[in-house]
Amino acid sequence: MDAFELSQLIAQQQVSNERYLEFLHVPALSAGLYVLPAGGIDAQQPHTEDEVYYVVSGRGSIRVADEDRPVDVGSIIYVQAGVEHRFHSIVEELTLLVFFAPAEYSQA
Repeated sequence: MDAFELSQLIAQQQVSNERYLEFLHVPALSAGLYVLPAGGIDAQQPHTEDEVYYVVSGRGSIRVADEDRPVDVGSIIYVQAGVEHRFHSIVEELTLLVFFAPAEYSQA
């Protein structure tokens, strides 16, 4: 079994000084912690995998294709593979759990 504690993942991400910390990678799924600062720019490009985001903390908005919506603690967002998306108007640092299926950078 692999088990993770959110507080430890957040500490690891802070030490790494990277916005994204992958903590699980198996062929069918990968998961990571993604942190965007208030006022930050989310420069990600569409992925070849389906994604689910869970907002752990913070507030902002997300644009998926041509649809915008606010996000805050507890929001869950599904993004289909290949669809343009990004977080914006981040008013409070966003901490997100991200799940990719199949695993990010895998070939199905």
